[in-house]
Amino acid sequence: MVNSTETNTIEYKREYSDSILKDVIGFLNSSLGGHLYVGIENDGTVYGVNDIDEVQLKIINTLRDSIKPYSLGLFDVFTEAKEGKNIIHIIVSSGNEKPYYISSKGMTPNGCFLRVGSSSQQMTENQIAEYYAKRTRNTLKNIVSYHQDLTFEQLKIYYQERDLTLNDNFARNLELLTDDGKYNYIAYLLADKNGTSIKVAKYWGKDKLKLRELKEYGYCSLIKATKSVLDRLDVENTVSTKVTYTERKERTLWNADAVKEAVINFIVHNDYTREVPPLFEIYSDRLEITSYGGLVEGLSREEFFSGVSMPRNRELMRIFKDLDLVEHIGSGMGKIMTVYNKDNFEFMEHFLRIRIPFEKGYENDYTELNEKGSEKSSEKSSEKNEKSREKILEIISKNPTISANDIAKEIGITSRAVEKHIKNLKENNKIKRVGADKGGYWEIIK
Repeated sequence: MVNSTETNTIEYKREYSDSILKDVIGFLNSSLGGHLYVGIENDGTVYGVNDIDEVQLKIINTLRDSIKPYSLGLFDVFTEAKEGKNIIHIIVSSGNEKPYYISSKGMTPNGCFLRVGSSSQQMTENQIAEYYAKRTRNTLKNIVSYHQDLTFEQLKIYYQERDLTLNDNFARNLELLTDDGKYNYIAYLLADKNGTSIKVAKYWGKDKLKLRELKEYGYCSLIKATKSVLDRLDVENTVSTKVTYTERKERTLWNADAVKEAVINFIVHNDYTREVPPLFEIYSDRLEITSYGGLVEGLSREEFFSGVSMPRNRELMRIFKDLDLVEHIGSGMGKIMTVYNKDNFEFMEHFLRIRIPFEKGYENDYTELNEKGSEKSSEKSSEKNEKSREKILEIISKNPTISANDIAKEIGITSRAVEKHIKNLKENNKIKRVGADKGGYWEIIK
């Protein structure tokens, strides 16, 4: 039996029925969103779900086709095990285009629901009118792109890499069009060419007085720019050394998994309506990530830290999730908060910032102002990379079907670092991929 009882954010259903629509809509219209479990009785008894794949697909199709405004990107449907039985878990975010309603019932009390206590109740005419009056109209979906001659070859490639295909209707399916059929600002951000650039700045010391390096990643699909930023930070997250009289310790400057989640969160939830992209800054003692827009309207700091998900740009969230850059809705903050606490966040009127401190006592080369020291650091980094690639080649020769994640665990680096090394090995004709990403294998070129 599950310990938790139904609350304002938790709903149990013993089996699937169309009644889940009103509960999902109730969560969409609430300020907190919620979790709906299929296969659990109201009293917490776990019954499980038969034909779970079929039921999961039915739920996804029902929620996709039966709710207005469009809610893809605001819910996540996946399976998990409870007490040895399979159940379905639906995570629902609070939406910013309230009121949401059952499309066949319209924006009426019969179609609009709100979570009150442990149940979803019909909204009154006055509530519906009030919510509609507050609806956010200046969303990226409704902003027409400055340019309409957009191409999406990069986006198509990323979908193909996930064994997904974008058909001729992809622009409408991914909500890249306004109601009158023009490319919107989401399309502009994801297009092969645009005017958005994300900067990664490095400074000598703990302030902005001496700029060491400035890299720009952009003027391309936001997906490509995001991956470039992640790759860059992976390179910057070099092994630092702490020497004591008894031992020598080595570790990376920051937690790679938590920082990846922060990068994705700050890019996906950035307010692009003022054309202000996120900024990444590396100092001698910390990494800072700053996004524009502050907290989403209607989301409190307490709710933010508790992991409540209220996507500012749900269309971007949906696409990032399609491409496995986002796992489950609302999971990112939980991963960040397990490593970095509330004190690492700064809330401003128009901006949100997270400071990632480097491990105390560990030195890095950012404070070495002489060129010789910088060159030595570069040489050490190059030597370290070469040794990592040699290890990868050795591992692949023994196990050609091994995954990047398993390689990372075996040699003690991040999976993104492994992917970067593999890319280098492919470019230098050291290895080649035979077959698809799934089911294929690596072949060493001699």
